[in-house]
Amino acid sequence: MAVKIRLARHGAKKRPFYRIVVADSESPRDGRFLEVVGTYNPLTEPAEVSFKPERIKYWMEQGAIPTSTVKSLLKRENL
Repeated sequence: MAVKIRLARHGAKKRPFYRIVVADSESPRDGRFLEVVGTYNPLTEPAEVSFKPERIKYWMEQGAIPTSTVKSLLKRENL
């Protein structure tokens, strides 16, 4: 079982809003997850990103792997 930090899509059609979640890699994109560790709203200018840095560090120490999109968001926020 691989654990990933990835985006889960929420919001209405054409109005995406994402939660940054820690989930098993085999669970569906918007399905079961272990914990919500942040949010991402691409519709605001500039895009609004919020994290729980201590929880992200904890999960990465436990072996969670961020997806490429989440990795770029983390890098942009200097985490």
